Amino acid sequence: MPRRSKVALPEGALPAEELKEQFKKLGLPIQPPFPPMEAKLVDEIPAGALWQYEPKWDGFRCLAYRDGDKVELQSKAGQPLGRYFPEIVAALANLKPKKFVLDGEIVILINGHLSFDNLLMRIHPAASRINKLSVETPATFLTFDLLVDDRGKSLVQETQAARRERLELFFKSFQGNENVRLSPMTRDIRSAHQWMKELATVGFDGVVAKALDQPYASGERAMRKIKRIRTADCVVGGFRFASKGGEVGSLLLGVYNDDSLLDHVGFSSSFTASERKELKKILKPYMGGEGFTGKAPGGPSRWSTERSGEWERLDPKLVCEVRYDHFSGGRFRHGTKFLRWRPEKEPRTCTYEQLTPAKQKGKMDQFIAA
Repeated sequence: MPRRSKVALPEGALPAEELKEQFKKLGLPIQPPFPPMEAKLVDEIPAGALWQYEPKWDGFRCLAYRDGDKVELQSKAGQPLGRYFPEIVAALANLKPKKFVLDGEIVILINGHLSFDNLLMRIHPAASRINKLSVETPATFLTFDLLVDDRGKSLVQETQAARRERLELFFKSFQGNENVRLSPMTRDIRSAHQWMKELATVGFDGVVAKALDQPYASGERAMRKIKRIRTADCVVGGFRFASKGGEVGSLLLGVYNDDSLLDHVGFSSSFTASERKELKKILKPYMGGEGFTGKAPGGPSRWSTERSGEWERLDPKLVCEVRYDHFSGGRFRHGTKFLRWRPEKEPRTCTYEQLTPAKQKGKMDQFIAA
C-alpha cells in the first residue's frame, strides 16, 4: 500500500511515485503492466467502410484484469489504480465471467455530466476518504475492448471487428451492473459527427477511430483520435504583464454567474510579440476598472515571478472568443487559444450556460445506456 503523504495536498495532487505498487501475479496470457494501444491525433474523422467510431471519454484510461478472485486495475502509465476505485474492483469481481482483460475508461458521472475533478479527488492517500467518495460519487468503467476472453484466451491478434463482436457477447452474459458498462460504438460516420456536436458540454472529448481489420497494437499509436474544437465567449476582466519587456503576458477571462458577478475562469496567452504590443494599446482605456466581482485570480505561483503573479484590473467591456480543451470545476483546465474579439457581444451574455447548459443535464446517461 502506498505510504501516506506527510503534507496536506490539494485534491488529486498525489505524487506519481506514491501510485507505485506491485501487481498480483495472474494466470492470464497478459500480465500487468501491459501497454495499452494508443491513438494518434488527426484533424478529421477518417471515412470509409473499414472504420469503427467510439466516444473519446474524459477520464482515466484503464486495463481491468480478473483471474478468479484476483482483480487488478492498471493505468495507462502502468500504475495500479485498484485502491482508488474499490467500487469498480468489487463490480468486476461480481461479474459472471471469472477470467478476462478489458480495456476501457474510468469516468464519474455527476448529474449526467462527466466530472474530471471528482476523478482527481480519488487520487488521495487516505483510504477512508476514498471509500467515502466511492459511495457518494461512484465511478463507472466504460469498456471498449476485450483483450482476454472468459476462457483465458488472448484476443490481441484478432481483428478489431472480431474483438468488438466478442466484447458485445461478453456483456450479454451479465445484466444490471451500473459500475461496468459497454461503451457505445458506431460504423456510421454521420453518427460520429453528430456526437461531436450534440455532446459538447457534458464531458465528451471527441471521437476515436479504429481500423476494423487491425489487431490490438500494444503500445503503438494505431488508433486515430479527433478532438472536438470547443469555443466560448468570455469577458476580459484583467491581464497579467509578461515577465520581461513590460508587454501583456496573458488575458484573464471571466463569465458571469447566476448572481451577475464576473468569475475568473482562466487565461489566454497565445500571442506573438507584435500582438502583445498591440494588446497593450487595446487594453489601456479600460485599465483601473472593477475587474472580477466574483471569483478573482489568485496570486503568483511557484513558477512565476512576483511581477507576473500580479494582475491588472480592467473595466469588463471587452469580449473575446477563445478555443479550449476542457472546462470543469468552474474553470478552463488549460490555457485557452485566443481566436477573435467579439464586439457584437454584450458582456452580460457571457455566462456559464454556454459551457454547461442545463438542457444537456442527464444526456450522457442516456447516451451510454443506448
